[in-house]
Amino acid sequence: MQNDYEFHQLFTSRLELRLITPEHLLSLADETFDNSLLEEFGFSNPCNVLVEGPSPVRWRAPQVSQDVKLNRWFIRWIILQETKEVVGSISFHSKPDSNGMIEIGLGIAPEFQNRGYATEALVAMWNWVATQPKVKTLRYTVSPENGPSQKIIAKFGFTHVGVQIDDEDGPEDIYEMSVDSWRDSDLNFGSGNA
Repeated sequence: MQNDYEFHQLFTSRLELRLITPEHLLSLADETFDNSLLEEFGFSNPCNVLVEGPSPVRWRAPQVSQDVKLNRWFIRWIILQETKEVVGSISFHSKPDSNGMIEIGLGIAPEFQNRGYATEALVAMWNWVATQPKVKTLRYTVSPENGPSQKIIAKFGFTHVGVQIDDEDGPEDIYEMSVDSWRDSDLNFGSGNA
């Protein structure tokens, strides 16, 4: 039986954000994933997003193995609608915490950067999650050295609330915005839809 969260999609004017199925997530984690599996959905992965290089798969797969219902919050392929190519991925780190905070991360393949895809994908995800029960705060963390990501978050008017030390990435600036502020802002353009 197909679960409704397995194929949840969000759309922007140029992008489709397609939730990775639990089966595909686990095959990415155990390195048995084959890009040809994507052909059944009508898109390709020429940059080997999530297949090669850094990836959130190693954190998300164990979480989904323990509770498949968590998958709805996790990794989505960022697909360019015009060419049906995967250009990146985006994922929340987990379900909302007990305070209603939810953190997001994303990556765009180098050959597709500086085209506004990250901004567009973030807007779609934040618009979607702002409609979900229990979500109160949007969080974005980024290295102080990551100029392009710092510029992206500056566009949205999130508040810098502190610094954390990530075990892998080192110091990260923490930015947050309440869901109410997000809904009231004129920045939540390009609404994503299911």
